[in-house]
Amino acid sequence: MANELPSSVAAIDLGSNSFHMIVCKLENGKLRTIDRLREMVRLASGLDSHKNLDQKTQEKALACLERFGQRIRNFPAGSVRIVGTNTLRTAKNSQEFILKAEKALGHRIDIIAGIEEARLIYQGVANSLGSDANSRFVMDIGGGSTEYIIGINDTAQSKESLSMGCVTVSNKFFKDGVISKKAFKRASLYVQQKLGPYQRKFNSKNWDEAIGASGSLRSIHKVLIATKWSNNGITQAGLKKLVEHIVKCKHVDELQLPELSDERLPVFLGGVVIINATFQKLNIEQMTVSDGALREGLVHDLLGRIYDHDIRSKTVTTIAEHYHTNKAHSDRIQQTVNSILNQLDSTCCTENRKNISQIMNWAVSLHEIGHDIAHSQYHKHSAYIIENGDFSGFSRQDQLLLATLVHTHRKKFATSRFKKLPKPWNKDAPYLTITLRLAILLHRNRHTHKSPEFKILINTQTASIEIEFANNWLDDAPLTRTDLELEAKYLDDAGYTLQFR
Repeated sequence: MANELPSSVAAIDLGSNSFHMIVCKLENGKLRTIDRLREMVRLASGLDSHKNLDQKTQEKALACLERFGQRIRNFPAGSVRIVGTNTLRTAKNSQEFILKAEKALGHRIDIIAGIEEARLIYQGVANSLGSDANSRFVMDIGGGSTEYIIGINDTAQSKESLSMGCVTVSNKFFKDGVISKKAFKRASLYVQQKLGPYQRKFNSKNWDEAIGASGSLRSIHKVLIATKWSNNGITQAGLKKLVEHIVKCKHVDELQLPELSDERLPVFLGGVVIINATFQKLNIEQMTVSDGALREGLVHDLLGRIYDHDIRSKTVTTIAEHYHTNKAHSDRIQQTVNSILNQLDSTCCTENRKNISQIMNWAVSLHEIGHDIAHSQYHKHSAYIIENGDFSGFSRQDQLLLATLVHTHRKKFATSRFKKLPKPWNKDAPYLTITLRLAILLHRNRHTHKSPEFKILINTQTASIEIEFANNWLDDAPLTRTDLELEAKYLDDAGYTLQFR
């Protein structure tokens, strides 16, 4: 368990339709919700034809985040988790927006892949339910994507994220709120085509109960109950009556549905099309709607990190085993990496040393997974798997950082790769990579003995590294001396100086 536990934790979901924040009190390892904030920003509507987030939408989003930021500005870094989803995955200028958003919030933003979003949604739903169903199907309609998950208890087993959401479908088929039977049919076919490849996987034969999570599904549920078209969640019969009512109207302003807010109205049709097509395609009869969603999943994931049950560590272990890495060899390298990290002074890699140690240990565990593909250029195979794989618990930024460390752990020291990393990693990663390279080099013979005793000094001002080995160890290690001479050349070509004695 961590030495100092935060008294409160917070999670923010920067969705394509709405931004959500939840604040919870941490009491004896349990969570009590004390605050919720939600604003409909419609980030997805701000994407122009070139997939750039327009200025007006950015300003609206940042104004919202300034308000959110006031609530969490004094929270320690490890007690807040903020994620961006489909629109921030898609936008070409998302990094420019994220830098401004992080300043407004005072905390880091992680961009997560669709599959990771699905896992977290399932976590949020599972932790909000007392159901003892053998197998449950969970669906979440976001602004730019829809997630489908099948899981048992609190474990998601099958996960998919499809690039269609209430905002994008509404904008694509019901421009300016105009309704027609033809447009509704075209929209339905579009959703069914997207879902087609996954029809067999998520068919109702494969699970015991269906649960919906998201503002769209809660809104549809409220309408069905208020109109008495359903008295038990969202039903196929209720959706049929809702669709019949919708296609009689020529504009969303004519819908006049009880419990449908003006705020939800512009994106309501997209949500109805997605849920109706899903019910038909997967042969669903009835769906319960849950209060839990992505932000609740984030909070529970964060709780795991606080109490040293970080799913990322479990993911790394599973992947390392899958690719048949040598754990004993990795353990020896990790000991040497940790020895070097402990010797770094206050000028090198100062931000969040615990997080750095964790990242480095993961890099060591994964650096040889590419061997399972080919021995030649294995570091490139390892990096590709890390950057592009579905790694539970990891953000895209985390995976890019790990992939960069692993890709650069041998051969040419390409500094251009570090420039693509977010702050502070763009400055720290070169020295962390040098640490990884030296630790691996000192264990090149892969014997069981410990690494030699040495002192290391890294000076970031002069970009120099000095190593002093004890007891004239190098005199009895000619291969290591040769390797260090070659390493000094690689680093020299990149503008760094390595001296050893």
